[in-house]
Amino acid sequence: MKGFSLKKTALPLRGKIIIALLLLVILVGGGVVAFKFYDFTQNNPKFCISCHLMKPAFEAWEKSEHAGINCHDCHHLSIPEQNRLLVNFILKRPKSVPPRHGKIIVPWKYCISCHWEKDERYPEAKKINNSRMHARHYFMEQVECSKCHGYILHRFTPEERFCLRCHQGKEVHGEGMAKLACLNCHTDRTVDLRPGRKKCLFCHGSPAVRKELIAEGTLDVSHYQPEPGVIEKAVKIEVPKDAPMQFYCYECHKPHTKVRPDYGTCMSCHGQIINVGRHRSHVQTMGLECTTCHTPHSWRVTRKEAEKTCTQCHDYKDPLAFIGS
Repeated sequence: MKGFSLKKTALPLRGKIIIALLLLVILVGGGVVAFKFYDFTQNNPKFCISCHLMKPAFEAWEKSEHAGINCHDCHHLSIPEQNRLLVNFILKRPKSVPPRHGKIIVPWKYCISCHWEKDERYPEAKKINNSRMHARHYFMEQVECSKCHGYILHRFTPEERFCLRCHQGKEVHGEGMAKLACLNCHTDRTVDLRPGRKKCLFCHGSPAVRKELIAEGTLDVSHYQPEPGVIEKAVKIEVPKDAPMQFYCYECHKPHTKVRPDYGTCMSCHGQIINVGRHRSHVQTMGLECTTCHTPHSWRVTRKEAEKTCTQCHDYKDPLAFIGS
């Protein structure tokens, strides 16, 4: 077509402004959407439940002590690990979360970030600074936190008898003590974690002792108090402050083997007592138990006690004369 020419028409300013605004809206909108998506995937626990496999974990988390904590504060995956999980999910279509086979999902360094000294994000988190229980297991034995806390999905307080998973053969025996929680007895109060005298008196003593121990707030009384029925049934004892035996109860009582001490237990420390006074005739000849004459936990045979105890078998005799004879 002769004489026809295609002229290049310049885009009017208004059009340029509209295009610029559209591009700006697309960029800003895309950025906002990208940020919202990133924030949702990295900071919203509900993202985890978008995979149906995570439903049991999510429901357990909602009921746990960590319900107010973002999943990503504990669970940290690198970009390659996240992509690997996505690819495995798409290709293999698993129907349940595979077992971890001992793999530590949450390393100790993330736990300690909240549970050591002062943490501004979660100031209410329990601190382990002064816990001898944690000093022994975490610092000395280097046991990972999740070996004890969270081994049951999102249950962070260990089950009462969890200790037996490592301390095998440490069942407790004896009337009323079978199946007790390990931390009903073992305590943060003592250096070696064994029950001190007052911890035994938590069940076997007065309400005043229980009140004192609870006020101290150690782990054993904060989470593992014996059932009221157990405390009520426990034999109540009174240990005089001047009692000769000023050592821990477990020196005589062996909860993991035999709770009630017998004649042999006394003689393991008092082997020479058989040669003192009339002990030989009472113990070896007559076959009396040590506790027949000596009241457990006070032990001294006073004149007043002798009037009741000794006269059950023979005429009254002054205890001091008995020792010297």
